[in-house]
Amino acid sequence: MTCRLLLVDDHSLIRAGVRALVSDIPGYAVVGEADDGDQLLEQVHSLTPDIVLLDISMRSTSGLDALTQLRAEGNACKVLILSMHTDPDLIMRALESGAHGYLLKDTTATELEQALTALRAGERYLSPAIAHTVINQALMRAKTGKQPNADRHNLTARQLEILRLIVRGKSTREIANGLGLSIKTVETHRSQIMKRLQIYDVAGLVLFAVREKIISLDD
Repeated sequence: MTCRLLLVDDHSLIRAGVRALVSDIPGYAVVGEADDGDQLLEQVHSLTPDIVLLDISMRSTSGLDALTQLRAEGNACKVLILSMHTDPDLIMRALESGAHGYLLKDTTATELEQALTALRAGERYLSPAIAHTVINQALMRAKTGKQPNADRHNLTARQLEILRLIVRGKSTREIANGLGLSIKTVETHRSQIMKRLQIYDVAGLVLFAVREKIISLDD
């Protein structure tokens, strides 16, 4: 089944470029375009896209304002921010406003496909170029607070330890070597963590770990 996309950007050349990239990705189709936030809301209502690719800086209604209105209406379509902005506060505002992913405009066709695939599967996606920025910004906001309680999250102490390593970007092999465990054991823990939290992507685990203060500036 084809995934329906709506492009929202006030630069026609950007929209044309993204449309061309999408045309080469099997299973996706651009069903509409808009050049400001007001048009976004109208197009979402009339076209019911599965994913909206949304710029932040636009004339009239900004992307963030439109996203806020979209979520206030209870619309469940996925939103992937496609922006040139790397400001940490702006990125966090977008994610907190209900965006499912954030991708920079200098992205490659491969990364665009990865992001769309993640959102289509119900996951989140952060461009690797900004993932570190997002983690640091979120940690700065969450640096004061209590240490996590394992029981509160229905995770064992070992699983919390592995979760911290996952969101710090460690591979399964690195975690296994560092903790003296087998790769299979780490994979089992990873699967159980995701199942218990009902979060099945690393970006989602990062946001959860920061929000729940499972990682801190001293980790």
